[in-house]
Amino acid sequence: MKQLNFFLFKSPQVGRISLFVLLFCSLLTITGVGGLLFYFGIGHINYPDRNRFPIRGVDISSHQQQIDWARLDRSNINFILMKATEGGNFKDPRFQDNWRQARQQGTIVGAYHFFTFCKSGREQAQNYIETVPKQPGTLPPVIDLEFSGNCQSQPTQAGLETELNTFIAIVEKFYHKRPILYVTHEFYDRYLQNRYADRPIWISDFYSFNKLPILADGKQWQFWQYSERGRVAGIPTLVDLNVFNGDKTQFDRLINTEVMQKRP
Repeated sequence: MKQLNFFLFKSPQVGRISLFVLLFCSLLTITGVGGLLFYFGIGHINYPDRNRFPIRGVDISSHQQQIDWARLDRSNINFILMKATEGGNFKDPRFQDNWRQARQQGTIVGAYHFFTFCKSGREQAQNYIETVPKQPGTLPPVIDLEFSGNCQSQPTQAGLETELNTFIAIVEKFYHKRPILYVTHEFYDRYLQNRYADRPIWISDFYSFNKLPILADGKQWQFWQYSERGRVAGIPTLVDLNVFNGDKTQFDRLINTEVMQKRP
């Protein structure tokens, strides 16, 4: 060891180079371990404080395959959002079973629709209504708005608002609940910024590095999807992790409040 130290630090220049190499190797090791933990869903970039965000949940679809509901870790899951529909006719093949099983477990459930640019709002609303049961004690309908996986032709501002407003009006009238808009920052900045002030927002932000997401117009969000690489007992794949921006009283109010319909 003395010989090694002598060799490494015999001259200032050699010592500096050796120190740099050691620091660089250490950094690579730390980065590599962190990357592996993130890849396998053990570590996350965001860690929302549990005292501030006690209400937590996951969102699932057929991509999560067959869930072992008996093994599901309900101690860390207050709600499950599940994909129901997409576009004008697609129905998630696992939705009905997921909905039934989660309800039997006593978990609060909700259903989301992936809104596409190439189908009318009316068609898509009908697809959702035909698929998602109208039951008490559930999350409001959630509309997934994003560019990824959507039709290539992007609508104008007016075009999107026309179809989205049609979808919202039909679904809200049927379920008597105010739909939540799930968005990425990119989509929000393009279409929703300074609009839809009365609509709750579910923001997807995986890389805020443990800082709370901030919408471009300063609007407060209601849910935060903070990781796409979660591990939950009973779910065989990685899964999205979410928090509700509020306490249990506020969450209960959300799932139990009905929107009063205006009389014609």
